Amino acid sequence: MTERIAPKIEEHDEVALMEKELRYIAGIIKQQGRRILSNYTITPPQFIALQWLFEHGDMTIGDLSNRMFLAFSTTTDLVDRMEKNSLVKRVRDKQDRRVVRIHLLSEGERIIEEVIVKRRHYLDTVLEDFSEEEVKNLSHLLSKLHLEMKKD
Repeated sequence: MTERIAPKIEEHDEVALMEKELRYIAGIIKQQGRRILSNYTITPPQFIALQWLFEHGDMTIGDLSNRMFLAFSTTTDLVDRMEKNSLVKRVRDKQDRRVVRIHLLSEGERIIEEVIVKRRHYLDTVLEDFSEEEVKNLSHLLSKLHLEMKKD
């Protein structure tokens, strides 16, 4: 039986604290995002789908369902409701007519832009007591953490 070497207590405590703080921060951001969305006629999953389309352009339902970690049928229902509300439309691919892409319409784009502005305003308010250097360091470290996580 091989001996398992435990991480140093200090290191373990720091990682545990970071994980806990990130979990709490994510929860607060999610809550705040839902508060903002309550002023709109879209659900949180619809917002996430619109955000993917806003940031990455047209995609198939399969692509969207993979990115959102949802079943294909769930994503189809989601797109159906968004299409009914004139947020997106299905468009046949010009190169391959068998492929149908989901296209973000101007109303969907307007909602995403408005919500993102309100979320940024919220974050800006939270960061009021941070120095400019602290904000830059935090931004840099979050970007670095994100890059490392994307490697997996």
